[in-house]
Amino acid sequence: MRVAGIDCGTNSIRLLIADVDADGVLTDVVRTMHIVRLGQGVDRTGWFDPQALERTFAAIDEYAQLIKQHQCEAVVFAATSATRDASNRDIFIDGVYDRLGVWPRVLSGEEEARTSFAGAMSAVHNPAGPLVAVDLGGGSTELVLGDSDGNVLSAFSMDVGSVRMRERRMVSDPATAEEITAARQDIAQALDEAERVVDLSQARTVLGLAGTITSVAALTLDLTEYDSDRIHGLQMSVAQIDETTQWFIDSTLAQRQAVPFLHPRRADVMGAGALVWQEVIHRIAQRSAEAGHQLESITISEHDILDGLALMAAGV
Repeated sequence: MRVAGIDCGTNSIRLLIADVDADGVLTDVVRTMHIVRLGQGVDRTGWFDPQALERTFAAIDEYAQLIKQHQCEAVVFAATSATRDASNRDIFIDGVYDRLGVWPRVLSGEEEARTSFAGAMSAVHNPAGPLVAVDLGGGSTELVLGDSDGNVLSAFSMDVGSVRMRERRMVSDPATAEEITAARQDIAQALDEAERVVDLSQARTVLGLAGTITSVAALTLDLTEYDSDRIHGLQMSVAQIDETTQWFIDSTLAQRQAVPFLHPRRADVMGAGALVWQEVIHRIAQRSAEAGHQLESITISEHDILDGLALMAAGV
């Protein structure tokens, strides 16, 4: 069965066209992304900016042509954090239907977390459990505790992400010490709330998902161009994540724009996203140590909510 999944987040909109076999195994046909910044200003204003809508609709028009060209049998379009927050979301929802003929699903934070986990687990073999998946997006960050069989034990969506923290706190170039401290406090408060639901101390493995986290991995590998095959499955230590995220946090916009593999429209929010990733990993490592065990593995995954949406389209 050939299906399409579209993930429309705060910063990017991504398309996966895939063939799904009887066992629920995905084979990519098309996997592509545009950074459209749909959530531009939503944290401050509470509504979608007309220019952001225009950029997003242009990407959806392109995706509609690809879906038609590849004769997809089913399409699932998911909208996440920015759409949950925008008061004028109906304009966006109607615009998606006009272009694709399907109504977008506005996922709750927990639905987003569970779909991300399903997508990540579809491409992980024999992980040590329990494990925590971290899906770090532009507007929110999902934390999912699950077992090695892919069962979700608990899930929580935090209203912190690369775009939200950049617009709310880290506005200078580079961010000032005061801005970084304020951002860390916001993230810490969000993690405190998340821990009422998700027991981070159980984690033996962490799965890191989405563009900020894979970009940190790419810089750690010193890549000159983005290489999904080298990034997927990469094992990272807390020390490696600390070193690379700190570079992004301290760097100027010009320095980030000079990173050869980094998308130009991701450069301005990478410092804020790296800070979120650093704080999440610190918290999980701290809870693991308090529970009397070391965090055994931090694994980077190129598979996430987009794969979960394709599986959903296939009815898996």
